[in-house]
Amino acid sequence: MPADFHEVRFPLDVALGSRGGPVRRTDIVTLASGREHRNARWAHSRRRYDAGLGIRTVDALYAVLVFFEERRGRLVGFRFRDRLDDRSCPPSGQPSPADQPIGTGDGARTEFQLSKRYGAGAAAWTRDIAKPVDGSVRVALGGVEALTGFAADSATGLVTFAAPPAAGVPVTAGFRFDVPVRFDTDALEIDLSAFEAGQIPSVPLLEILA
Repeated sequence: MPADFHEVRFPLDVALGSRGGPVRRTDIVTLASGREHRNARWAHSRRRYDAGLGIRTVDALYAVLVFFEERRGRLVGFRFRDRLDDRSCPPSGQPSPADQPIGTGDGARTEFQLSKRYGAGAAAWTRDIAKPVDGSVRVALGGVEALTGFAADSATGLVTFAAPPAAGVPVTAGFRFDVPVRFDTDALEIDLSAFEAGQIPSVPLLEILA
């Protein structure tokens, strides 16, 4: 039986042509007065994608089929590159060690989880980043980049310092990252004649939340 997550990336050329994004779940009750009562059922958003739009050739379709079989359909998760949201900064920029606050030193703590903040102020939402791209993580302590003395785990997103940052020192990071997903189907419906006529197969993917 394969592990429940493989540290491999979905075919990048297909991923870059996919569509999708964050999904939230909100219950809305309309009162007799006409006013609404809204309640968030999920504390966090969950990303959905359809990678079918990125399949342009029969060879690309075959590569997805092979990848699907290796993951045993919905059984095993994998990495997916979201072209719109794959770094600690806007998509046109390059990650900087000052991009995202990930904690404050207390003189004892050595582990900090990578995260990304969306928005500002009280309404901002913070998302844990569990699958940074290996070698992409840059870290700063008090605004000064740390070139040594830390390690970033590309499988968990944990940044571990050899010595704990001093009390009150802001810890920030910049990075690129993938989204942990799985196939959201156990059956790939492939009609090769329809594909050659321009019909795009559906390849649904769903973000895995820890």
